[in-house]
Amino acid sequence: MEFDAIARSLAEAGRFLAGQGWAPATSGNYSARLADESVAITVSGRDKGQLTPDDIMAVDLQGQPLSPGKRSSAETLLHTSLYQAYPDVGAVLHTHSVNCVSLSRWLLGRGQDSLVLTNYELLKALPGITTHAIEVAVPIVANSQNMVALSETVLARLKAGSAPVGYIIAGHGLYSWGSTVPQARMATEALEVLVSCTLQDILLSQKLG
Repeated sequence: MEFDAIARSLAEAGRFLAGQGWAPATSGNYSARLADESVAITVSGRDKGQLTPDDIMAVDLQGQPLSPGKRSSAETLLHTSLYQAYPDVGAVLHTHSVNCVSLSRWLLGRGQDSLVLTNYELLKALPGITTHAIEVAVPIVANSQNMVALSETVLARLKAGSAPVGYIIAGHGLYSWGSTVPQARMATEALEVLVSCTLQDILLSQKLG
């Protein structure tokens, strides 16, 4: 029954995120920790705007499938490594918005390996943040098809900071999380909007400056 409830929650979150334009085509993947320390995660190649509970499968913490006949995303390790490293992480959502993909490429190409967010009221939607007067650095890492190496790079960057709320793979998209699927969805929505605000700030400063 727990798996069924989580699968419904992930499918609903996926349809919402796709409806915002943040998961075009079959991009994106979503997961949640289960009580037995396995992980519910989206099946590879599914249209996120049409997700149903049948599109969710189970894997172990090493990313090995527990649902016969189903294959999870090639990026499964990026989810399971977070669950292993952070016991408080209960759900992980990965989006591919145009603004996040574009801004991350632009920033990393200019030697900026973090997206720094400050003085936005919406920061208070993120876990543990109670004021806009704070600076949040979201790491940006270069993309790679080597998921073992990429997950190790990501964890090293996250552990070098404090209270991480997400990270961005340049040219690829955002990973964010929460203790539950609804909390992860709220954090993802907040970060996607903040990415868009940052991009608009840059564009306006170039146009008006």
